Amino acid sequence: MAEIDWSDLRAPDLAAFEAMAEAAFARLPDGFRRLCQGVVIRVEDFPDDETLAEMGCESEFDLLGLFRGTGLAQGGGAAGLATGQFPNMVWLYRRPLLDYWAEHDETLGHLVTHVLVHEIGHHFGLSDDDMMRIEEAAG
Repeated sequence: MAEIDWSDLRAPDLAAFEAMAEAAFARLPDGFRRLCQGVVIRVEDFPDDETLAEMGCESEFDLLGLFRGTGLAQGGGAAGLATGQFPNMVWLYRRPLLDYWAEHDETLGHLVTHVLVHEIGHHFGLSDDDMMRIEEAAG
């Protein structure tokens, strides 16, 4: 295996993370993606102060991603948009993800996929086993 020269590589910016999230989403099983209609995926460097306080985080690096909205298991979904309800959203936080990636032995693409599936899984009320099967199907 050829050695990678890391000396000229930079950390992926927000646009690169958005592209990774879009690619990860595109690899998810078709049926799962169809059920995600109306879910908005956002990438930010860090969670805002209100979110950190609400989630009881000690540091801005404590949260990798977040689902906000009303999950399908609680009666949410695209139909809620007609009522003026905010869309369901998945947030991925770039800097905490990079920090986690630097400390663990997994690829950044796998980590982004894992957090994306986990947060979307909250939308559906899925179990950890269900989410693991979806991740495996995404490759």
